[in-house]
Amino acid sequence: MRKVSRAALLCVAAAVSLTACAAGAGKSDQAGGLAAAPGKDDKFTLTVWSNYSGREQDEVTKALESFKKKYPNAEIKHEGSQDDDKITAGIRSGNPPDVALSFTTDNIGQFCSSGSFQDLKPYIDRDKVDLNQIPDAVRSYTEYKGNRCAMPMLNDVYGLYFNKELLAAAGITTAPKTTAELLDFAKRTTKKAPDGSIEVAGFLPTMLFYANRPPIWAPNFGAKWAGPDGKSSLATPEWAEMLKFQKELVDFYGFDNLERFRAGLGQEYSTDHAFHQQKIAMMIDGEYRTAFLKDQAPNVKFGTAPFPTIKPELYGTGFTTGTIMGVPKGAKNAGAAWELIKHLSFDTDTIVTLSNGIKNIPSTKAALADPRLEVDENFKTFIDLAKSDKLQGNPVTPIGDAHIKAIGDFATSWQSGKVTDLMAGLKDVDKQIDDEIAKSGK
Repeated sequence: MRKVSRAALLCVAAAVSLTACAAGAGKSDQAGGLAAAPGKDDKFTLTVWSNYSGREQDEVTKALESFKKKYPNAEIKHEGSQDDDKITAGIRSGNPPDVALSFTTDNIGQFCSSGSFQDLKPYIDRDKVDLNQIPDAVRSYTEYKGNRCAMPMLNDVYGLYFNKELLAAAGITTAPKTTAELLDFAKRTTKKAPDGSIEVAGFLPTMLFYANRPPIWAPNFGAKWAGPDGKSSLATPEWAEMLKFQKELVDFYGFDNLERFRAGLGQEYSTDHAFHQQKIAMMIDGEYRTAFLKDQAPNVKFGTAPFPTIKPELYGTGFTTGTIMGVPKGAKNAGAAWELIKHLSFDTDTIVTLSNGIKNIPSTKAALADPRLEVDENFKTFIDLAKSDKLQGNPVTPIGDAHIKAIGDFATSWQSGKVTDLMAGLKDVDKQIDDEIAKSGK
């Protein structure tokens, strides 16, 4: 099962290597060094590495096979359970794949600034590709400082999931729209045993648990990662309000009590997920969860909505991320690689079919509007968010996810009570991030 781009946002990735078996599949076709596209009848092999598995890997294989409509003599080999470490090792050893698919958008700054992923703009210019087909927020997390070294293949959008029965039992009939309502509803839907231990948590505020990652939370509080000068800007009222909200809920449960409860919960992508087991009433998660619930917990009656915001005018905002595709440095068949990337990025039939198969959000405007897209009531929440202009992409820096880890670790210390001066602590995190970026030289 695909994990973040899922938020995973767990550092996972994929790679595609193409090996030409006919002349012309990877030759340079102009002085700038751009590789020519393979001829329609050329024979070449595409070996695909990805971190997909099971049902999702099968659906991605179907999408890859659709490339044969343009190149019928292409041979497709799809191998799952690959990651960014293997891509990096391949580049360093001089034996990289020709195309890399990564779920880890946190790394786009490193990929682009280091040259690990080649600049795709020359190909885009040559082929007159219209990037306006891609929503702005999605475009933002596939490039770094004007260097477009990657393209998107579907994307994820995050919102609120709520258990209808647990809310109804507490006398709640609508989803919360503000963080004040979320706090109230979380307290009202929490159930404790006679000894005070938590049986059902209305909402889990623990940072870095499940999809509780700083980039996913930040848009709902209007929190920005950098100021006008480009430096880290976490020591702001918006970040402070976000962390205060989480701390108030942690204090309601009691940090140690909450940790004991959390320790007994299932893994994020297992059938024992806390929401599947009805041990939490509300959570933040991506659209892909609708498919997991249908498959793993069909008896859970749930609804979806935009995540609550601290200010009413922010309601309808959210976070987006997704799979990125690039041509690694040293790829032997960049021409064929770019053709595959272009196909997966813009072929509407392929995008819609894959979106229906793994329940991710289409990454082009045409596919979002396609009538063949399967949209039920709960999935519609995320489609509507994707069509809005309020989404924010992943914060991109040349230090990978170090900035995210820095604020995530600080939030954990804050929630546990180890940090007492919030603003001073946030200033320290800003300095830590700025220092790391400065040391990167990029």
